[in-house]
Amino acid sequence: MQYYGYGAEQGTAPQAPAGRRVVVEVKGLCKRYSKKADWAVTNVSFTCREGEIVGLLGHNGAGKSTTLKCLEGMLPFERGTITIAGHDIRKDAEAAKQNMGFVTDNHATFIKMTGLQYINFMADVYEVPTQLREQRLAALEQVFQLGKPIENLISSYSHGMRQKICMMGSLIHHPKLWILDEPMTGLDPRTMKAVSVFMHRYVAAGNSIIFSSHALNTVAKLCDRVVLIRKGEQVSGLNVKEIYASNPNFDFEEYFLRNERQE
Repeated sequence: MQYYGYGAEQGTAPQAPAGRRVVVEVKGLCKRYSKKADWAVTNVSFTCREGEIVGLLGHNGAGKSTTLKCLEGMLPFERGTITIAGHDIRKDAEAAKQNMGFVTDNHATFIKMTGLQYINFMADVYEVPTQLREQRLAALEQVFQLGKPIENLISSYSHGMRQKICMMGSLIHHPKLWILDEPMTGLDPRTMKAVSVFMHRYVAAGNSIIFSSHALNTVAKLCDRVVLIRKGEQVSGLNVKEIYASNPNFDFEEYFLRNERQE
């Protein structure tokens, strides 16, 4: 099985590229929704390099989705800087967005399109040549296995199917950065496994992934590093791979609950 344009062939071990460059750099991010409102995010800073998967963790309302939407350029922010592949999201938004794909927590798509129309629409937006989009769509179908329903209206899709088509559309231009907000919610176990394997292969090809999740087991298995946010503030960071390498019995759930506890 070949994941055309998306990384290594099946069976090969993902290897992080040598001399990994910074793909995402967030410095001192501060966001609030009105002048009278409390800060939704305060002084959040982190990086994500080529070959890395970075997770954002926190309770409901902690600021994870707000951080991701600022990162993607959907929300303006009051302070701080965000660069994607060297492009400032505020000063050079178009170039920054060309380098990313974003899957929202509500998996928003154009429901009056068929799945195939939506994929082609996204490919048109990012100017993906016809032959290349066909090859990439075939490779993505191997992962997500949407099947015949790709010809049906998205309005007829189940929650999980909408999530699949949203993921496929976000990847058709092979972005340097893939951003996902609660990516595994609603997926069946087979697709969850396929997506997990795909994520590792995707970063092994020199790309980066940032995602938020409440599924601690998923985070522990997938992430190289995590950033813990509580009440909009960055509480801590953790190098998951290094921790498990030195302590295979490390209790990730206990760590999260101890550090996430609200005062």
